[in-house]
Amino acid sequence: MSAEPETDNQTTSHRLVLPADANHHGTLYAGSLLRFALEAAYATACRAVGPEANMMLRRVLTIECRRAVPVGRLVEIRGTVLQVKQCHLVVGVVGMPLEGQGIPWMDGLLGFVHVDEACQPITLPREIIPVADSPLWRPLASRLEKLAAIRGATADWLDPG
Repeated sequence: MSAEPETDNQTTSHRLVLPADANHHGTLYAGSLLRFALEAAYATACRAVGPEANMMLRRVLTIECRRAVPVGRLVEIRGTVLQVKQCHLVVGVVGMPLEGQGIPWMDGLLGFVHVDEACQPITLPREIIPVADSPLWRPLASRLEKLAAIRGATADWLDPG
């Protein structure tokens, strides 16, 4: 582990909602929403872990669509690390509010595990500090705590080699 913990683990991505991403209503299809969220979360996880990152999606804990997004809209998705264990981290993603709307159009929690070439969990190569208390991330951090209480810790069974 490096002596210097990583603290700047927020990412921002932008996506244009294209007709191929739409459902029969002309708004963002749920499968495309999940793809957008996964890509943003994966980029966040890899950036936090650094150049040694070999991340594998372990679990989609929750994804919530809060607003329909029409074709032609440019959306912004922010991601940050909310929880870190030995080889596992949970990334929160937030679709920033669309113009004229007060709440995010989507949010979610996705868990990733750092793996070796044989896809076996291995310890993260450096210390990663989850986001400090922040108004943007507080609702997702609270949801993660509730899910952990209901389902148990998200990474307790993982045994890094």
